[in-house]
Amino acid sequence: MNKSEEKSEEVVSQDNSNEYDIVISDDKQNIDNSCQEKFTLESSMIKQQDTIHNYQKHYECDKCEKKFEFRSHLSRHQISVHKGHNDFACDKCEKKFVKKSSLFTHQKLVHKDREDFTCNKCRKKFENKSTLLKHNKIFHEVFKDYLCEKCAKRFGSKPSLLLHIKTVHDSRKDFICNECEKKFANKINLLKHQKTVHDSHKDFAVRVLKDYLCDECRKKLVKKSYLLLHQKTVHEGCKAYACDRCEKVFGIKSNLLIHQRTVHEGRKDYACNNCEKKFGERGTLIRHQKTVHERRRDFVCYKCEKKFGHKHNLLLHQKTVHKGRKDYACNKCEMKFRDRNDLRKHQNSVHDGRKDFTCDNCEKKFTQKSSLLLHQKTLHEGRKDYACDRCEKVFGIKSNLLLHQRKVHEGRKDYPCDKCEKKFVFKCNLLCHQKTVHEGRKDYACDKCEKKFGYKTDLLKHQRIVHEGRKDYKCNKCEKKFGYKTDLLKHQRTVHEGRKDYKCDKCEKKFGRSPHLLRHQRTAHEGRKDFACDKCKKTYGDRSNLNKHQKTVHDFRKDFACDKCENKFGFKHHLLTHQKTVHEGNQDYTCDICEKKFGQKFYLHRHQRTVHEGRRDYACEECVKKFGHRFNLIRHQKIVHELRKDNRVKMNM
Repeated sequence: MNKSEEKSEEVVSQDNSNEYDIVISDDKQNIDNSCQEKFTLESSMIKQQDTIHNYQKHYECDKCEKKFEFRSHLSRHQISVHKGHNDFACDKCEKKFVKKSSLFTHQKLVHKDREDFTCNKCRKKFENKSTLLKHNKIFHEVFKDYLCEKCAKRFGSKPSLLLHIKTVHDSRKDFICNECEKKFANKINLLKHQKTVHDSHKDFAVRVLKDYLCDECRKKLVKKSYLLLHQKTVHEGCKAYACDRCEKVFGIKSNLLIHQRTVHEGRKDYACNNCEKKFGERGTLIRHQKTVHERRRDFVCYKCEKKFGHKHNLLLHQKTVHKGRKDYACNKCEMKFRDRNDLRKHQNSVHDGRKDFTCDNCEKKFTQKSSLLLHQKTLHEGRKDYACDRCEKVFGIKSNLLLHQRKVHEGRKDYPCDKCEKKFVFKCNLLCHQKTVHEGRKDYACDKCEKKFGYKTDLLKHQRIVHEGRKDYKCNKCEKKFGYKTDLLKHQRTVHEGRKDYKCDKCEKKFGRSPHLLRHQRTAHEGRKDFACDKCKKTYGDRSNLNKHQKTVHDFRKDFACDKCENKFGFKHHLLTHQKTVHEGNQDYTCDICEKKFGQKFYLHRHQRTVHEGRRDYACEECVKKFGHRFNLIRHQKIVHELRKDNRVKMNM
């Protein structure tokens, strides 16, 4: 093994989320008998024995009884906390420092008129030339001097090239996981695999304990600088770096610079060579290429075998799905969320009512930037990038494609309700169903009327269509307008394209919409009438017919008036039919037996059934008389039988 390979074997992982950090080294002769850990230097082993195994804090502060491991730590504590000494003052501003080195660093970074070394590739600035050259060598391809002769890939260092040749071209996988027998090209990847997949990082033989413990939250960190930064930003809430263009503040200077470069300057210096997409950060570009173009899912959940493109998503999945944890609670309502971003989005949209992202095409506002971009892509650009590989249908949103495949092609509904027989494709739909139907919760009230809704989206749609009177979706084949985009798409598919994609498996009847098929199967084949009127005992197969019945029979409402005569109707389609046949004189349906014409298809069928076929399907239960029209039966019962009952009552009195 040459020197470059030896260097490549020395890697320190700084993952702050776990208790231990991995240290790999082959040249360690000093062994700690307490934990069998190896050290290169004897002094490092002695320090661990004193601080970890003996774990005595010999130096106690006489003013606050706080204990320290080293005298230098005690002295620094007494100077900065109790004496309040900030003896080193900056002569250009009023800032003071405990240590002289901190003052020099401050003057060098803030006040010194220094030459800026700017990268001509990405415009990033550096304080000295050596840092700039190092940056160029690592990040920009032209400075990658180590070329792989087999695939022409370039690397910034020789160890990286050797590791690439060993893992990619030699295909050697000498390191085997003792839990699942998976093989890896190097020990680093094996340890990472064991750490994330099997959660067995505490059992590694080679490890170093994180020495710096936060006394506020008991979190352990590998370096003291990490501990100080953690305490400063998390517990003290110190965000020293403020953006001079907006009110946002940051705890770390690098985050401020990234924010200014990407948000205010709008710079996206990292372009994907596979598509036209650009990114503000190099890490985001790498993640995009790995997950989108290479479709890599390297992080596997060992409990359900689900794969993820990012380690963060795997850990989040394990925490929320398998452990059921939702650690982020809203302080204004009882809702809990799995991560901080979801909580922030909830507070911005629900409690603050903020919609900071406006579409420049239609002035529609959105709570999240991702929602704005999705709106522009699907509505204004008309892009549908997600095609179903089983049929010719395309979708603008990936979730809609997955829903279509599960529902239509796989027929999967994996989430049954334990209170009724209904099943759902997604768990979120099941939870919403239980909340609104079984618990009867309607948390979203309209401030303009007293109507309440179970979903916020339904409230917003109600306000937009009912109170604002907006119908933003217009059919390009006729002049009809719709309040919902889904209604427009259904109209175009069923009316203009004449599509009936939903076929009943018990009869050969076809339907243009899935709810119509389900209603047909429920009422025609199963004979179910689940919706009962609370004012009479009449039952219906679907809720819409029940609503129509209550509206016209019990409420006697006729909200649709004809502007050409005094007639009023309970339903809009009755009004349109009346205007079409009476005032416009349209009679498009002709009987092929007697050539009589009708304005509606229903009247043609009734004419053929009663006149030409002689059918009398409506029988009176009081007498044996039969009628061809339901209306005639009702009129007969009302006049003949109810009148007789009234006369009998009068005679008995």
